[in-house]
This record gives sequence, C-alpha cells and structure tokens, in this order.
Amino acid sequence: MISEEKPDWTFFSNHTHVLVCLAQNPEAPLRVVAQTIGLTERAVQRIVADLEAAGVLERHREGRQNRYSLNFAVPLRHPLERHKKIGDVLAPLLPGPEAVPED
Repeated sequence: MISEEKPDWTFFSNHTHVLVCLAQNPEAPLRVVAQTIGLTERAVQRIVADLEAAGVLERHREGRQNRYSLNFAVPLRHPLERHKKIGDVLAPLLPGPEAVPED
C-alpha cells in the first residue's frame, strides 16, 4: 500500500536541485533558487561553493548579478556512478535536447 503522506526525502540531492535550477535559469539570483528548492539562501550559497570547488559550476559576474555556467562533462563523484557525467543525470531533467551540450 502506498502512503498518502508526503515523503520527507527526495530522490535527488539538494546539490542536484541547485544544478537543475541554474541550468534552467543561469541568471537566477540565489534567493530565487532557494525559494524554488525550499532551502535557505545561505544553504544554497554553501551548495554553490561546493559545486564551484568541484568544478561543476562556474560563476561569472555580469554587472550587478551573477551568471552561472555548468560543466556537464564532470564525472559523478560516487564510485558506483563515476562512469557517468553530470550531464547524463541532468539531461532528462532539462527541457530540449540542446539543454546539455555533447562533449
């Protein structure tokens, strides 16, 4: 029997949620990303810092706002998943086949 209650976990991590939001809207302020995902802005800032340090995400300053670009070629981190790239996971979650560039 399937419970009618909302689960307290999600299949994808908050890091993945941030990546999906920024892939869909690279100019989104982190405040908007935080509201979309349901996290605090500070938590999203920490996640963005993690993703930048891992080479998955790059921040570009454009005037008074940031623009984010994703490196879809970075391999996933867990040993079970290292044979796949970030883009392999994000592609089905993004609109259009051109959303994730080929290597």
